[in-house]
Amino acid sequence: MAARRRRTAPRTAGRTRAPARARTAARKAVRRAASGPTLRAFQQAIEATYGARDRRRGLEATFMWLAEEVGELSRALRGRDRDNLEEEFADVLAWLATLASLARVDLAEASAKYARGCPRCHASPCACRHRAP
Repeated sequence: MAARRRRTAPRTAGRTRAPARARTAARKAVRRAASGPTLRAFQQAIEATYGARDRRRGLEATFMWLAEEVGELSRALRGRDRDNLEEEFADVLAWLATLASLARVDLAEASAKYARGCPRCHASPCACRHRAP
């Protein structure tokens, strides 16, 4: 029976490959980054980009901008332009993040209310009985 050679990672330019665990963690990080930032990271990015201007504008005027963007989203929902729809969702999310920052609300913490399903019945999907509109 021939002796088995120990399998080693190939060398590239004098470097060895990272261990499998590290490669897996790196792939997961890339997938997370590719799918978009976390809610907290998004809110922080919006604040870093627009925070000074938003503070000068104030809470009430910023809320009015959010309301205008929701109106534009409403019009986009009635249309067939997918790119416009994505743009309007992004705008509403950005203005919501801005408003939350001005009100000193961390959206990631606020979203925890729904992390385990319906906040009323605690089921997912919701099992609450609602009256028909």
